[in-house]
Amino acid sequence: MKSREHKVTTYNPREGIYMVRSPIRVSSTGNNVYTLRQNNKFCSCGKWKTYTLPCSHILAVYRENGSRTDTHVPEIYSRETYRRTHQANFHPVLSKNFWRDVPFNLTFYPPNMKKERDRK
Repeated sequence: MKSREHKVTTYNPREGIYMVRSPIRVSSTGNNVYTLRQNNKFCSCGKWKTYTLPCSHILAVYRENGSRTDTHVPEIYSRETYRRTHQANFHPVLSKNFWRDVPFNLTFYPPNMKKERDRK
């Protein structure tokens, strides 16, 4: 829904460079300009790179170009991947008696909790 309000301007369609302007809000926010490089999966808002999901700005570009937005979501977020991930049964080991022996020892040391002055 948010992407429908954005205004898309094409800089260079051959290289997939666009400018997207967000709408002005009643609270005087908005009217921000974002630069997108579709071929590099880059948007100046940073969300596309951070979350690896298309942000509302690139969705506005896809909508403007007539491209299906769902085809640009990484396969890891697909319904099929979700189903495959959760279809297997997991049976935890109930007791330490069933644990396998390992060829090494795990030793845990408590953290150094030196009491500092004026600290309770």
